[in-house]
Amino acid sequence: MSSLITEDEISHESQLVWLEDIDDLDYVRQSLDRLPTRKGKPAYHRDGRMVGYAILGPTAKASRASGTFRRRVFWLLPHDRDSQPDGLYAKSAPAEAVDPRTLEACVKGYKTERSEGGPPSSAMQQLGITLPL
Repeated sequence: MSSLITEDEISHESQLVWLEDIDDLDYVRQSLDRLPTRKGKPAYHRDGRMVGYAILGPTAKASRASGTFRRRVFWLLPHDRDSQPDGLYAKSAPAEAVDPRTLEACVKGYKTERSEGGPPSSAMQQLGITLPL
């Protein structure tokens, strides 16, 4: 879950790569996956689709036990809001979901009103203000 990802676990990220336009996505799920390399598009073995991933810098160390690197992968499931706007997550978001506009390399991101399924108030929209949840 994204709330369990700590800043030190992603401190070696150098870049996030997006496979889709994130401006059209209210949220993405994020997880730390054990991968064999620091960079490159990882294999994807979940339902749904991968929408992005992190690239690690040269100082990232592999696990001594497994030889793998922990890298963030961003993904969506078939029942997520982008595919089923009136479905399970019409007015909420999964625990591991964050607003992709709040993500950067080494920044875990957070939920926003948009990611949780509710538009900001009209006053906030007029002022251009969005608040993290």
